[in-house]
Amino acid sequence: MRIKEKIFYWGPFLTPIATPKAVVNSAKSLKYYGKNYECSIINFFGEFNSFENVLKNKNIKLINCFNKKLLNFLPKYGKLKSRLSFIIVFILSFFPLKKLISKQKPDFLIIHLITSLPLILLIFFKFKTKFILRISGLPKLGMIRKFLWKKALPKIYMITCPTKSTANYIESLGIVDKEKIKTLYDPIIEINKINLQKKQNIKLPFKGEKYFFAAGRLTKQKNFLFLCKAIKKIIIDVPDFKIIIAGDGEDKSKILSFIQKKNLQENIFLIGHVENIFPYISLSQGFILTSLWEDPGFVLIEAAACRTPVFSSDCPEGPKEIIKDNFNGLLFKSNDENDLVKNFLKFIDIINSPEKKKKLILNNLILTKQFSFFNHYVKLNKILSNVCN
Repeated sequence: MRIKEKIFYWGPFLTPIATPKAVVNSAKSLKYYGKNYECSIINFFGEFNSFENVLKNKNIKLINCFNKKLLNFLPKYGKLKSRLSFIIVFILSFFPLKKLISKQKPDFLIIHLITSLPLILLIFFKFKTKFILRISGLPKLGMIRKFLWKKALPKIYMITCPTKSTANYIESLGIVDKEKIKTLYDPIIEINKINLQKKQNIKLPFKGEKYFFAAGRLTKQKNFLFLCKAIKKIIIDVPDFKIIIAGDGEDKSKILSFIQKKNLQENIFLIGHVENIFPYISLSQGFILTSLWEDPGFVLIEAAACRTPVFSSDCPEGPKEIIKDNFNGLLFKSNDENDLVKNFLKFIDIINSPEKKKKLILNNLILTKQFSFFNHYVKLNKILSNVCN
């Protein structure tokens, strides 16, 4: 009988973002399709508590390293506060993570977030464990990160990237052997679960049924204040326009202030963080993404799986790569209000045409296959096997 290989995942986080879901889904795909993997997720300060029941049902271990309630006390929003929290996590987890890897000796450690800590450990200590760096979002290569990568990446066994453009960027840096860089799409689509979740009853914050939908953290990256400014122009041509925005973040007060100042309370509705966004997506006329960058943009894939038309900025790295203009969605120039308004009016014309809308949806539905659990397992299994050889 073949001995099971131990896979540990490292990905501490403070606020609800897409990456932790990718961590959990990756482990689930290995457990579901692979018979020779024992998967564990490091739950350093309680960040994965909300996934505890799901992981238990899938026989995925949750390794608790520190105080499971620490997450409740760490500041989460704001650039300075969140950075302070990351520093605290870094200091508190340095020796516990080293001890865990040295004692448990997992075959692989897949690193998703707060990547600097495992990389520093890799520089100063020797482990039997093979480290796999998962790039989540296009990295900004400052002086410190560049120095760290030059020292650590020669010891990395593999680097996986969520899009081809990110993989090409990492290769262009010339810091690591290109044979170690692989494109690995996130396991986003669990179609049976989505079909079940989108049936949940929801109460809309307005009368009528026609609306558009957007979701994400209310931060600079997601660019929702820009969206609100563009909507002020859209309602000149589409006075009954309505959009629901789901999410929380440091820009919430700015967005609310703008909505009130411009009298957009009947057009824009903030509903805060929502655990299940699928009913809102599937009932909407279309999904709108205005991000300044994504890699790849989970909600775009989820909207495609819900058979909802998508309208997106052409930002790097994901949307520009996965949305082909007028084929499986519509694009506008990132951070350009006039271009958004012009192309959104075209988008409305398309979704008001049953034939054009159907074509857009079907083309986008085909896209979702490469983000399935099975496709992720097949590619990750090959990567793990290559590392073993």
